[in-house]
Amino acid sequence: VQLVESGGGLVQPGGSLRLSCAASGFTFSSYTMRWYRQAPGKERELVALIRSRSGTTQYADSVKGRFTISRDNAKNTVSLQMNSLKPEDTAVYYCNADLAGVRAYWGQGTQVTVSS
Repeated sequence: VQLVESGGGLVQPGGSLRLSCAASGFTFSSYTMRWYRQAPGKERELVALIRSRSGTTQYADSVKGRFTISRDNAKNTVSLQMNSLKPEDTAVYYCNADLAGVRAYWGQGTQVTVSS
């Protein structure tokens, strides 16, 4: 099983980044996919999720209207489009796959730094 994130980097405030997570080794379409983030000295927090079948999405209040989560079940990928980035979005972003709490997998994380 693998979840491999990519797309992180350094961006100026107001800029955009697109994170991707490539999944393998499990039935991707059956899993709810989530993006979490963890800033230095803070707890890991849920940023966004997209459900397995319905494709319904949910977002943290802090990113609503700026971030968009999407998935491609044919390519086993989940993405997070991040616009209007703020310094407080700086964190390590993690991809998570969850099968109704029965089984869960994590990626290794990708660093996002928003700074001028």
